Amino acid sequence: QVQLVESGGGLVQAGGSLRLSCAASGSIFRANIMAWYRQAPGKQREFVAAVGSGGTTNYANSVKGRFTISRDNAKNTVYLQMNSLKPEDTAVYRCNALSTWYQWGQGTQVTVVS
Repeated sequence: QVQLVESGGGLVQAGGSLRLSCAASGSIFRANIMAWYRQAPGKQREFVAAVGSGGTTNYANSVKGRFTISRDNAKNTVYLQMNSLKPEDTAVYRCNALSTWYQWGQGTQVTVVS
C-alpha cells in the first residue's frame, strides 16, 4: 500500500526553525523525485522544494536560502529543514512525488507566529 506520513510540524515564533520528516513507501521513494508542498488556508497547494535520488535539489523562490530539503534513501525518508521561518510559511505541509501524485498523507501543520 502506498503511504506517505509527515511529521515534525508545530507552533514556532518568527525566525525559528522546524524540521519536517516524511516517511514514504519504498515503491514511491525509490522511483521518484520527492517534493514538499504546502497549502495555507484559503490558498491553493504550492510547491516548496524537491530532491532527486542523487541529491539534486530545487526550491520555490519564497523559501530559497531558508529551507533545505534532503533525503535518506536507506530510510525512505525525505526531510525539510526550515530556518528563519516567517508567518507566511504557515500552512499544512505534505510530501509527495514530484511528477506523479500518490495518495496524499494527512500532512503536518506548521504555524509561525510573529
